[in-house]
Amino acid sequence: MEAELRSVTATLFLCFLLFPLVFSASNDGLLRVGLKKRKFDQNNRVAANLHSKNGDAVTAVIRKYNLRGTLGDDQDIDIVSLKNYMDAQYFGEIGIGTPPQKFTVIFDTGSSNLWVPSSKCYFSIACYLHPKYKSSSSTTYSKNGKPAAIQYGTGAISGFFSEDHVTVGDLVVKDQEFIEATKEPGITFLVAKFDGILGLGFQEISVGNAVPVWYNMVKQGLLKEPVFSFWFNRNADEEVGGEIVFGGVDPDHYVGEHTYVPVTQKGYWQFDMGDVLIDGQTTGFCAGGCAAIADSGTSLLVGPTTIITELNHAIGATGIVSQECKTVVAEYGDTIIKMILAKDQPQKICSQIGLCTFDGTRGVSVGIKSVVDEDNHKSSAGLSDAMCSACEMTVVWMQNQLKQNQTQDRILDYVNQLCDRLPSPMGESAVDCAGLSSMPSVSFTIGGKQFDLAPEQYVLKVGEGEVAQCISGFTALDVPPPRGPLWILGDVFMGQYHTVFDYGNERIGFAEAA
Repeated sequence: MEAELRSVTATLFLCFLLFPLVFSASNDGLLRVGLKKRKFDQNNRVAANLHSKNGDAVTAVIRKYNLRGTLGDDQDIDIVSLKNYMDAQYFGEIGIGTPPQKFTVIFDTGSSNLWVPSSKCYFSIACYLHPKYKSSSSTTYSKNGKPAAIQYGTGAISGFFSEDHVTVGDLVVKDQEFIEATKEPGITFLVAKFDGILGLGFQEISVGNAVPVWYNMVKQGLLKEPVFSFWFNRNADEEVGGEIVFGGVDPDHYVGEHTYVPVTQKGYWQFDMGDVLIDGQTTGFCAGGCAAIADSGTSLLVGPTTIITELNHAIGATGIVSQECKTVVAEYGDTIIKMILAKDQPQKICSQIGLCTFDGTRGVSVGIKSVVDEDNHKSSAGLSDAMCSACEMTVVWMQNQLKQNQTQDRILDYVNQLCDRLPSPMGESAVDCAGLSSMPSVSFTIGGKQFDLAPEQYVLKVGEGEVAQCISGFTALDVPPPRGPLWILGDVFMGQYHTVFDYGNERIGFAEAA
């Protein structure tokens, strides 16, 4: 698993749109958090590029979603990944203490803790570039002192818990437990426009089992309904970037009705998702269902490599050729097709031809010459694992093509094309900005309803005119059963579909954004 994930984008969770937040009260009993657009900052691109060269960022992705199961004996450790896409982030202002000390924080449904820099942070440069919480200046501070640590791809923040009042707009959440960060290593913190993170996930993934801010809003009777909702304005030309509404939903933010699905696993806002379609045609991979997470802290749409590769092929995105994939097709393509037609169990085909084993050691390659020069001193385990993964993807692709009654030659040609579209090691897949009109729609099935994305919605455009660059909004991450296959629906999806996080009924809802 670890070897496979190293080929996934290291910028995966450096994907965030940078907006300052403006809070506003309303007479309808809702707390509104207004999102505004901030100009592109070259320093943030530099930070993202530097971070993208660190493979540990992928480990942060794994740990953020607890993809390996337990994180070890230390129950105070959970993993969160910073996100920083090229031109913006979502963040907003809160206050901690009495009188309130102001901080900008990310509102992240993919984590559950609140943390800000501490005045006791002496040895991290990042702390000197951001406001720091000073407990002695607050009349409502209560000492806690329990140690805490949250790990990131570029390092880790660590510190200790404290308790104080937290102000969000006009709401004052009393005696809120939060982390004072005393160490903030890593370049990301140096250039970040935010000071900390305010998590909106469930308590099950909270570091130190701290009660999230959102829980205390409900418990202290500050909201009329145990609900919050996100509306992101994806029109870059407009100043207002969107709103987070605490306590309900704003009917002006969506059209039609919400489609609700139950939360299937508390921690992240996880639910069951159905088939993924390209121009209305099934891809087959999630026809039997996949798990999905709605994450306001992730810009892109993240899914299994097999289907992300099909999507990138369909939209003409280019990555780096996977030699392992082409080797599997060249040497075993005919055999795999025959075995599928003979109705052999698809999940056993790769082990039967010797590319995978399932006796506890995954991805043992047999009889295939290494495509890695021995002088590179690279581990053969990674190569073997890649061959196994390539075989598994090939079986899925060929199954889908056979269902469409394609000839063997056409199937082999198509799968070779998919090999060419496998994501590059950094995960970036570029597309031709001039080709948007010819790209297909991509649809996700949730609650029995199709949610469509047009090319202009799933392609990220950076810059204007001749210097403009377009990037696929799809990137890959492979999560094995039983937790996977897993999709992470970030801002590319949430920007088109108003999202309701219904804590009281433990469900999540989507409707077309207004």
